[in-house]
Amino acid sequence: MREIPQRELRNEIGKILREVAAGESVRVTVRGKPVAELVPIRDGRGPQRFVPRVDLLHAFHDVEIDESLVAEFLRDIAGAVDDEPEDPWA
Repeated sequence: MREIPQRELRNEIGKILREVAAGESVRVTVRGKPVAELVPIRDGRGPQRFVPRVDLLHAFHDVEIDESLVAEFLRDIAGAVDDEPEDPWA
């Protein structure tokens, strides 16, 4: 996620909102401290409902896996996955 100072948000609001609308997330800082995040609304109805595969792979890139927990993890995932995803065009 790209970080920008509040000053850049103020001066470039139109450009930044176009970037967010195109899918980029932006963290806004004040005096170097993060205070807000601008994130795209994925389907027009609210927050993102899924995690893109590339984001999941990135999040778990350096995680050591305890093999004894893999079966339990897979059961949890199976229970959370919707086999018939909602049609975004409906």
